[in-house]
Amino acid sequence: MERKVSVSRFVVFALAVAALSGVIAPGVQAATPAPASADRVLDLLIERLVATPGGPPGVAVVVHRGAERDLHSAGVADVTTGEPIHINDHMRIASVSKAFSGAAALSLVGRGQLSLDTTIGEILPDLPRAWWPVTLRQLLNHTSGIPDFSATPAFLQALLASLQVAPPPRTLLSFVESKPLLFPPGSSYQYSNSDNIVVGLMIEAATGQPYERVLQERVYGPLGLARTSLPRGADMPDPFIHGYNVNPTEDVSELFAAGWAWASGGIISTPADVDRFVRSYAAGGTTDPATRKAQFRFTPGESDPPGPGRNSAGLGIFRYETTCGTVYGHTGTTAGYTQFIGASADGSRSTTVSVNAQITPDTDARTFSLLRQVYLRAVCAAMA
Repeated sequence: MERKVSVSRFVVFALAVAALSGVIAPGVQAATPAPASADRVLDLLIERLVATPGGPPGVAVVVHRGAERDLHSAGVADVTTGEPIHINDHMRIASVSKAFSGAAALSLVGRGQLSLDTTIGEILPDLPRAWWPVTLRQLLNHTSGIPDFSATPAFLQALLASLQVAPPPRTLLSFVESKPLLFPPGSSYQYSNSDNIVVGLMIEAATGQPYERVLQERVYGPLGLARTSLPRGADMPDPFIHGYNVNPTEDVSELFAAGWAWASGGIISTPADVDRFVRSYAAGGTTDPATRKAQFRFTPGESDPPGPGRNSAGLGIFRYETTCGTVYGHTGTTAGYTQFIGASADGSRSTTVSVNAQITPDTDARTFSLLRQVYLRAVCAAMA
């Protein structure tokens, strides 16, 4: 059953609930709220987020409890037309794309086409020799030590010079191929967009097929994700949630080609599709039980941006331990969009949060703190 939940500005009872919900001592496990109360608190918070200076024009939160799937929304998908956000509207999912590359890679591991111990040197010998000992496992849990290509001045210069036309994926790694590893592989954690570019190239080398085709055959198709794709260009499919810079408001939905992020952040999907994806992904629907067991070994490390509660990194997935329960998923942010997806380990309860502005701790710590509260309350509603 699916319902559309409208947010009312006149939620006096929710104000009281929200006030009480904020006085939980750190480290104390909160009682899981009743579904109706949890939903009201969530509605209040998303309305508050949209009304906050620096907040996004719109918010869409999918709360999926068993067979009941609700869309909680506030604000608009398009500031020009005033159109609200719908569950099948397209959006850029940013680094949530890394969970998809994890799903594709672990599918190949489950079929014996790759191993978690496959090294870069074995399968991609054209990459820098210093990277050769790095394994697929280390790429998926960000312990490779490979520097982040997107954090280099050379990448930024190239991006600004050709926003609408991206280079081949291998070229993205050229921005860091002369740099030393940040640490010996496997010895530390450092989130890096380079990791998933290498994962995508490994998938292509193992299958002899374009990464995009493997996604279709191993992820989109089996999970029924009819509105999910990885384009190379900048165009968004209709209908789509417009993404914005705020203060002043500027539409950046189609500012740059998705190929500039590729396997690390280029996927376009919908609230409905990413909810369907995370339910199956968290439950092991894209690999075999032994590989999923390895995937669910976690090490301290925050996703980027941080998700709710205490974060730790698995293989292509993060664990978010909150006062309302633990979910597994990913976060992401890019120009115009910020995302969070999470599901219980059995996939029976899930939530996704999509906002049409880029909100990070670095760009606006105060607004991001409020957004992170939305993540938490979305988890609480899903687990209620």
